[in-house]
Amino acid sequence: MIRHTVAFRLKHKSGSAEEKSFLADALVLANIPSVRNFEQLRQTSRKNDFTFGFSMEFDDQAGYDVYNVHPLHVAFVRDRWVPEVADFLEIDYTRL
Repeated sequence: MIRHTVAFRLKHKSGSAEEKSFLADALVLANIPSVRNFEQLRQTSRKNDFTFGFSMEFDDQAGYDVYNVHPLHVAFVRDRWVPEVADFLEIDYTRL
């Protein structure tokens, strides 16, 4: 199992229509067949400047690879992520 996580901060004002639209449109990632347990999370710690997080799981590396090249993921990254995300940190985990 691979857990893919990303913490990020948007360029949009908190609570804005643009922020809400971004988060709503990101739900498309849950429709990619290899994605399991997709979650959108709100950051609560004051230890960093990130505001949101996405978390999802894949059964294996092959599923993660399918996700990375899937047209829904590629389009979301190109059309929404790149122009609208101010900063992010991506971390992928496997169980020990």
